Amino acid sequence: MADSGTSQLLAVSGLDPNIVSCAPTYRGPSSTLEQKSVNSSSPTGGLAASDGRTFFGHPWGLSTLFFTEMWERFSYYGMRALLTLFMTTATIESNPGLGLDVPTAGAIYGMYTALVYIMALPGGWIADNLWGQRKAIWIGGWIIALGHFTMAVPSNFTFFLGLVFIICGTGLLKPNVSTIVGDLYPEGGARRDAGFSVFYMGINLGAFFGPLITGWLGEGYHWHWGFGAAGVGMVLGLIQYRIGQPHLGDIGHLRTDKTPEEVAALSKKFFGSLAAVVTAVVAFAFLVSNGTIAVSIIQIAQALGYSVLILVALYFVYVWTLGGHTPEENKRMAVIFWLFLMIAVFWSGFEQAGTSLNLFARDLTDRTMFGMEIPASTLQSINAGFIILLAPVFGMLWVWLDSRQVNPSIPVKAGLGLLGLAMGFFVLAWGAANASPDSLVSPSWLVVTYFLHTVGELCISPIGLSAITKLSPTRRVGQMMGIWFVGAALGNLFAGLVAGQLETMMPADLFRTVAMIIGGVGILALVVSQPVKKMMGGRE
Repeated sequence: MADSGTSQLLAVSGLDPNIVSCAPTYRGPSSTLEQKSVNSSSPTGGLAASDGRTFFGHPWGLSTLFFTEMWERFSYYGMRALLTLFMTTATIESNPGLGLDVPTAGAIYGMYTALVYIMALPGGWIADNLWGQRKAIWIGGWIIALGHFTMAVPSNFTFFLGLVFIICGTGLLKPNVSTIVGDLYPEGGARRDAGFSVFYMGINLGAFFGPLITGWLGEGYHWHWGFGAAGVGMVLGLIQYRIGQPHLGDIGHLRTDKTPEEVAALSKKFFGSLAAVVTAVVAFAFLVSNGTIAVSIIQIAQALGYSVLILVALYFVYVWTLGGHTPEENKRMAVIFWLFLMIAVFWSGFEQAGTSLNLFARDLTDRTMFGMEIPASTLQSINAGFIILLAPVFGMLWVWLDSRQVNPSIPVKAGLGLLGLAMGFFVLAWGAANASPDSLVSPSWLVVTYFLHTVGELCISPIGLSAITKLSPTRRVGQMMGIWFVGAALGNLFAGLVAGQLETMMPADLFRTVAMIIGGVGILALVVSQPVKKMMGGRE
């Protein structure tokens, strides 16, 4: 189950990409969850505690982070599997939903998933400058749990408030768990890569089991039971995170050369500014809801997407023209911009798993198995299942190709990933051509689609953090990592908007159109792969 922002280890492991730290981190010693500042002349990283026990041959502290992330992904993907279905279910059903039309539900889904990625940027900054990674994970996890439990209360207000809590909490937790995983291996190297491979398996286990449990409760009994179950999963993760603290040693605490008074002043300034932003957003939302500002949620989502795209383009124009970089650096940053566009296109199709594909599973798929109808949301587990099965295969494939010096370049892998995604949509368009409420199609169409999407994901996943860190000028690495996350956010946003077209287009037409666009971009990526590779200046 894919998140964005991948690291070089994925070129070896092929496992599920996940958000990693998006800014340089400062770490220092401590033995509790409380913040402690240390002088910057101290060692850069902390030391993990060791009592001789290992977790699959790795430091025992990895088990703490493995299960924390597993339960967090259980909650995230469990709730995500229900989100669109709940919003589009009529209010008069025995298990009532919000009764929203598909375009509005798609816009909400797109903004929610996009903001989850965008909030990783301030979440990483807070950990680096104010709290440290451990405290950010702890507080973020409880905010996530609060969000799920808030959504478990049946009302429109609590539903949207819960989404806001989850967005904020995920921004604090996600980038910082991966940071601590990296700190368990100060020596770096292949052992660190292998540790991340184990860690990402936890992500996919959570993504696999989450929709199965929440779907059974949410669709089978009551939507809000499913939302609550996601919160229970997050709480279980936090409990074992707290119990496992001693195994992390002194890793993950705030490291800074600022005095406690200076940190407190910086914190006051940051959260004061944050309060002002939140107040402005709440005021805007209130004025929209009462009709004072006549804009729809769809228009807001569209404006957000195009604004982000324009701002990113202007940023690159600035760094190319006024950034003071050499021609070689500008060429490499042009490759980053190209990859930004590729990953945005990829996620705009892939993330329809939670929207248009989910609706297709509910409305046009025969889900009867062994005399029972399985919930549509449980089919969201297929992708994570394929990742678990295929990741070792692709990991061995990349290593085998690399040993023979025929490993595809980063631009080629981007094109192959897009083509795999497009093939999946072509398959589903074929299956949807004869589907109707009175003539449901086999779930095998979705299974094959998810298989091809997973193949595409495992092709494109290795181009993430590895490419950014290699291609970015030293003083732009943090900024370019931010651009990568924004690309993922943009793709998620447009995925929701594209899925909204199901209101006016037949599913087969929509899936065929998406396949043709993504396939066309994939072919273009392969055609220009050689010139793009040359612009990388040998940095593979």
